[in-house]
Amino acid sequence: MIQGIDVSDWQGAIDWSAQAETDMEFAFARATEGDGVVDARFTENWAAMGRSGLVRGAYHVARPDGDPLTQARHFLDTVRLAPGDLAAVEFKRGDALPADRVAAFGRRWCAEVARRCGLRPLVWTHAHFAAEGHCEGLETYPLWITAPGHPMGRPAVPPPWHSWTIHQYAGSPIDLDFFAGTLAELLALGAPDKRAK
Repeated sequence: MIQGIDVSDWQGAIDWSAQAETDMEFAFARATEGDGVVDARFTENWAAMGRSGLVRGAYHVARPDGDPLTQARHFLDTVRLAPGDLAAVEFKRGDALPADRVAAFGRRWCAEVARRCGLRPLVWTHAHFAAEGHCEGLETYPLWITAPGHPMGRPAVPPPWHSWTIHQYAGSPIDLDFFAGTLAELLALGAPDKRAK
């Protein structure tokens, strides 16, 4: 059982030294949104996460009404992933687009990130959004499911997935996450994946 957190500039300054002294072993920070927004605290959070010794990940907030390749490049140009780092896309809004167009955006974004950095990004979403077809074709990417109403480690798994990788089980003031594997398995998510080429 591995605990983690995810943060953005909404939480303000994070005491990363204090976080590293808890049972938290990984953390994600919001990096980008759309094709031009950079989280105001990302640079600070990213550096501090690295210094604290936590397994670190960065996530992009997708805007499916934009271009997926431009957004993928914006994310990767901002984050500069190093070996062992994790990548994810927050995929929970359709911008009033049909589900098939939203899913096509997601597939292209993930494929571009995988092609450029050699990692399969996690897909962060919630069950209702996925069940409406917005995530069709994304089942080959690890699922990071937000389900704060479910007990830790027991989220509902929406189609097209059959299992989950990370469960965001609580929020406020900081979102809490759970990885149901070993530290080695978590680190493997940040290793180059031959399927991503």
